[in-house]
Amino acid sequence: MSAAVLLCLVIGVADGDTLNVRCEVGGAKQNMALRLAQIDAPETTDGQPYSTSARGLLRKLCFKQQAEVTLTGKVTYKRKVAEVKCRGEDVSPKLLKAGLAWAYPEYVKDPAVFELEAAARAAKVGLWSSSKPIPPWEWRQGKR
Repeated sequence: MSAAVLLCLVIGVADGDTLNVRCEVGGAKQNMALRLAQIDAPETTDGQPYSTSARGLLRKLCFKQQAEVTLTGKVTYKRKVAEVKCRGEDVSPKLLKAGLAWAYPEYVKDPAVFELEAAARAAKVGLWSSSKPIPPWEWRQGKR
């Protein structure tokens, strides 16, 4: 059985992997915060390098756009984890290809996510142009 797809309007972009959306659910409008599935982008609140670029790309792709949202059923930090398409395209691969997100190892379901990260790393694009980029899950723990 496939998950239901919600049609939502993107009303905000908090960082490179978090969107605020307004969806119609059961005939009523509902605002929700979404966390992109399978990836982790640099931390905006702590000023991690490339966080502004990641947020900027996600904003360019999705802000004020209709999004197709497929919820995974997981919630993290009060955000519903989801796969999100803006303008008909999954946004997570775009962030990975631009070198503005990591594959989030413990949450990856599709092996192609690792392949996209590896390709960006090999091309030294985005954060991969740095000699030792720090994954967000380490950055959040203060390992800078």
